Amino acid sequence: MEKVAGALAATGADLDEVAAIGRRANQASRSFGIALTPCIVPAAGTPTFELGPDEIEIGIGIHGEPGRERRPIGPASELAAIATQAILDDGTLDRGDEALVIVNGMGGTPLIELYLVFGEVAKLLEDRGITVARRLVGNYVTSLEMAGCMLTLTKLDADLTRLWDAPVNTPGLRWGV
Repeated sequence: MEKVAGALAATGADLDEVAAIGRRANQASRSFGIALTPCIVPAAGTPTFELGPDEIEIGIGIHGEPGRERRPIGPASELAAIATQAILDDGTLDRGDEALVIVNGMGGTPLIELYLVFGEVAKLLEDRGITVARRLVGNYVTSLEMAGCMLTLTKLDADLTRLWDAPVNTPGLRWGV
């Protein structure tokens, strides 16, 4: 949402137009997080939740909030399927759609593992007739040292794709400049 709204704002669009495209991007997007470890907020000094050595937290928040379910850890294919299915069940993407796929690290997950998750998500979407038109994999919005990832799927249209592709030069994103 921030990327496309910022791209439109850079064209000189008025605030109402920028807010409208931000709402559109938000409505077209869904996220789902999985944690392999909790976050330790420095002010508190203790984990935001407790996990056993073979447990994961499903449905976590981006700020390290606990999720909605705890279960035994499984392979990346299983975790990708859980996150992808939760988003698809919300009904924003259908066969024939194009999607932006963001696999955001929570801070403590190696990049190679994030790409492994992306590969699994891409296979699942392809099997459902959804095209991965754009992707972003890496640590962009983290929960300090938490291991895990946040999957975001955005249903793209011509405007959202054009604004996503627009040049950006920020500390977090840089392309086209």
